Amino acid sequence: QVQLVESGGGLVQAGGSLRLSCAASGRTFSSYRIGWFRQAPGKEREFVAANTWSGSNTLYADSAKGRFTISRDNAKNTVDLQMNSLKTEDTAVYYCAAGPNYSGPTARAYEYDYWGQGTQVTVSS
Repeated sequence: QVQLVESGGGLVQAGGSLRLSCAASGRTFSSYRIGWFRQAPGKEREFVAANTWSGSNTLYADSAKGRFTISRDNAKNTVDLQMNSLKTEDTAVYYCAAGPNYSGPTARAYEYDYWGQGTQVTVSS
């Protein structure tokens, strides 16, 4: 079992930045790949970013490329999502997820076994 807790969400103006953090406990964190997903009201959950256990191999949604950066610290059991140049359309509940590190980072939600409760990000115009 892996327990995930997100933090760092909040209200920010368009163009601003937020740093989300996902803290993990339980089984060996470094053996899992981690993904960030988000879900806006009335919309389906969508992939944002992911990385592998080493953090060296990353994957981003087109909407996140150039603005968001995923990073992890296995010694601290944390994975962060730095979000810059935020837009109103980034408003959503953001979730981190952990899955077995069988291959590279994945955008497929069904490949993640553990999910956090989410943190709200609201970007105002």
